[in-house]
Amino acid sequence: MAGDTGHGHHLRFTVLGPVRARRGRELLHTGSPQQRALLAALLLRGGRTATAPELVDALWGEEPPHAALAALRTYASRLRKAFGPDADVLVSESGGYAIRVGAGSLDIDKAEHLATEAEKARASGDRSRARELINEALGVWDGEPLAGLPGPYAETQRARLEEWRLTLIESRLDLDLEVGAHAEAVSELTALTAAHPLRERLRELLMLALYRSGRQAEALAVYADTRKLLADELGVDPCPELAELQRRILHADADLTLHISPDDRPPAGPTFIRPAQLPATVSDFTGRAAFVDELGDELTTAEGRIMAVSAVAGIGGVGKTTLAVHVAHAARHHFPDGQLYVDLQGAGPVPAEPEAVLGSFLRALGIPDSAIPDGLQDRAALFRSTLDGRRVLTLLDNARDAAQIRPLLPGTEGCAALVTSRARMVDLEGAHLVDLDVMSPDEALVLFTRIVGQERVDAERDAAMDVVAACGFLPLAIRIAASRLAARRTWTVSVLARKLADERRRLDELRAGDLAVKATFELGYGQLEPAQARAFRLLGLADGPDISLAAASAVLDLDAEATEDLLESLVDTSLLESAAPGRYRFHDLVRLYARACAERDEQPPAEREAAMSRLLDFYLATAAEVYVVERPGEKMLTHLAPTTHPGLTFTDGQAASDWLFAEAGCLLACVRQQAGTTGHTLRRAVDLLLAAKDLAESGADSRQYEQAATALLLTAQQSGDTLAEGRARTVLAHVDRIGGRFAPADEHARLAIELGQSCGDIVPSCNAANIRGIIAIYQHRSEEAVAHLSHALAAFRKDGNRSGEASALSNLSRVLMDTGRSAEGVRLAEQALALYQELGATWRLANGLYALGVALTHAGRYEEALARFDEALPVFRDSRQRLWEGMTHYRIADVHLCAGRPAAAAHHAEQALKLRNIGGAWRRGNILTLLGRSLDALGQPGRARACWTEALGIYEQLGASEATEVRGLLSGVVTAA
Repeated sequence: MAGDTGHGHHLRFTVLGPVRARRGRELLHTGSPQQRALLAALLLRGGRTATAPELVDALWGEEPPHAALAALRTYASRLRKAFGPDADVLVSESGGYAIRVGAGSLDIDKAEHLATEAEKARASGDRSRARELINEALGVWDGEPLAGLPGPYAETQRARLEEWRLTLIESRLDLDLEVGAHAEAVSELTALTAAHPLRERLRELLMLALYRSGRQAEALAVYADTRKLLADELGVDPCPELAELQRRILHADADLTLHISPDDRPPAGPTFIRPAQLPATVSDFTGRAAFVDELGDELTTAEGRIMAVSAVAGIGGVGKTTLAVHVAHAARHHFPDGQLYVDLQGAGPVPAEPEAVLGSFLRALGIPDSAIPDGLQDRAALFRSTLDGRRVLTLLDNARDAAQIRPLLPGTEGCAALVTSRARMVDLEGAHLVDLDVMSPDEALVLFTRIVGQERVDAERDAAMDVVAACGFLPLAIRIAASRLAARRTWTVSVLARKLADERRRLDELRAGDLAVKATFELGYGQLEPAQARAFRLLGLADGPDISLAAASAVLDLDAEATEDLLESLVDTSLLESAAPGRYRFHDLVRLYARACAERDEQPPAEREAAMSRLLDFYLATAAEVYVVERPGEKMLTHLAPTTHPGLTFTDGQAASDWLFAEAGCLLACVRQQAGTTGHTLRRAVDLLLAAKDLAESGADSRQYEQAATALLLTAQQSGDTLAEGRARTVLAHVDRIGGRFAPADEHARLAIELGQSCGDIVPSCNAANIRGIIAIYQHRSEEAVAHLSHALAAFRKDGNRSGEASALSNLSRVLMDTGRSAEGVRLAEQALALYQELGATWRLANGLYALGVALTHAGRYEEALARFDEALPVFRDSRQRLWEGMTHYRIADVHLCAGRPAAAAHHAEQALKLRNIGGAWRRGNILTLLGRSLDALGQPGRARACWTEALGIYEQLGASEATEVRGLLSGVVTAA
């Protein structure tokens, strides 16, 4: 073959798109469409010779031109010239032509190879690898195959290649459903069934994807639509497979729920991440052999049976976590799909919220933020669905009670959960309960020896036994006491024993386990340098899962270098843990002890208050910096409570946004700690929520944000702080508006304005009035909307708040559009966008683009509207603004439907639906209504009816006026049928 001579392998050809030839990066000129049609006809024969008559027939069919053979020779000659030094790949023989090139020179060869490898991977059970390979194969396509080529041969091959591509897509979608990616598949299948309405396999996949997504009515409607279409178009019934699937859905066949045999479960691929979150096991783990065997047996037999749950209970410091982590590491190979871990902070004042924990777990499993729903039940359901068919171990450490952990259980065979708690989980159904007591004397001595060293213990064995006995044989107490001794080579074991004896005599705290720990902490605390002791006391005051180095610097009022030195020295004493580089945390017992030390030793109390005030200042100042980076021209910051301690500064919006979302848990914990405070502290806490309002719109932290705001509102009311109450109500009005709870949002906003006016606070006058205007728009109260927004606009302008002015103008443009003043509405939206651009706004600029897109849609300028939405969408996505990302998809769907492109409209409506409950039920009703219109236009009236029926139920429950419109749509469908 010519390809073996050293020339042909220089050329690369493509047919899965425009027909092209390349030498390296150089694109060769292959001539006219007819000339490229000859090239394609030769390439697709795989090196076999095509006779001249065959080629004439391929290019011209039954009516070739008079000089067809001459034209053929001319095309061949020109192709050789185009190939240059590789001209010999085109050979003439037996009165015809052939192209012979090296393996891999043609894109279709690569796609076929990838497809073959995908089949092998699927046959071996590696579904993730199979999906990856099929996606690679599909990625070889570059548009329509043989694009633009004339002739019957090209037409036939185009149809063949398109059929092959669809078959690959079906195979990949089938794999999507096998590994649980059904929600993601619905959007693609909706578009494909619209493009290929008679392709029953796609309809079958769509039915199954909808059913597994909890949309049974739509799944059944797909069958009804298909049956009617096939009868009308072809006079036939649906295929047996489709009919059988309908029957199984009607009977809620349990086997339709995703079940993947654990033996066949593939390794996690790009869609699902395999988490490995277990903390490091201790190298000197000692004893507990019976418990290790008992728990290990429970975990290793989880495979193939109902989910295994083991709950380890015991007093604080008894070693529950150490034991659980050790057992989990030993059993991890039985859970190849990953291990999840969370400290539920059950012993602390603010236990972890299951809703927040589930959000973290879902992200760890590869679920994007945009697909994580609001609400505990929806997140728990998605968590169980994600784990269905997988083997994952979940370690739930430090739980408060069974109610906290029930939503966090995987609930599927092959998975297991290991729980630690101070409470015995007698009310946890089906759990294997283990009660962990203190160590035996021999085990305790072995642990002490491993830390201190054999030589020192052998020399004073009796003293060593006195030490572990004084520690109540409690592992945590032994570990801390031994660590102190190991760090002091000049001490003997007897010295440590005498110190513990003194503590026992003075405090009488070694009669029970918890008291033994306190006595041991006293020993460790008493050996700290003054600066270390101060840092230990003050850092223990802060709530939150951990603390960053920068926040700790604020608490201690030291620079970062000095703070890091202190914190690392506390880590060395085992009184503090390093959660990650630059982040630190206390064991819950140690935190409680540190707070007790602060109350006892940090005198006067003003020192404690000053430390927490600096932390609040740090979070407020930094959040304000994030706010101003994302909203240049925003004057609200000038009205925030003043701070004395500085925060961080940022060079770009991405860094600012990253900080806010990374610190959300700690920031909101700091706010919650201020519930019950008064005066300047309360006002700073409320203002921190104002500055961190992006957390309310992200979905991930909205519940915790709302809880903190509610707590501060109650405090403000009880203390009679009118200004703080007005701002807290402004915050809650924003939260309720985002959640689609318009009645309470409007009431909060109304009261906020009244309170602001009574105390001369302009913040509610601007922001709450703007919120009331938006709500009035949603509820079609145009005159009220104009009044509220005009009030907000005047207040923003009086304050010199140009960013707020742009927001009010954007909202006013909506009112004008709704009242038929399209030109004026577009003008106001353009004015608002120009303001954002002039200010150099980042994601707020996307809000301006969104508002202009809405106005242009109303004005019938659809392509311009799409361009604006396309600009806004990636900004919202990158800024974690899930609500606005979803609403932009909704608006894009509306544009496509107005422009007569229902398939594209349905696709984007499905993308909006993937956000689940973000934005509340009212917005879901809107999306379902629009999706129904799109499906109806696609000739799928049954599925449209299912969407409208769900939307009507939502609107009727909310008492929304949109119910009337949807009843009309449903009535129209009935009439048409």
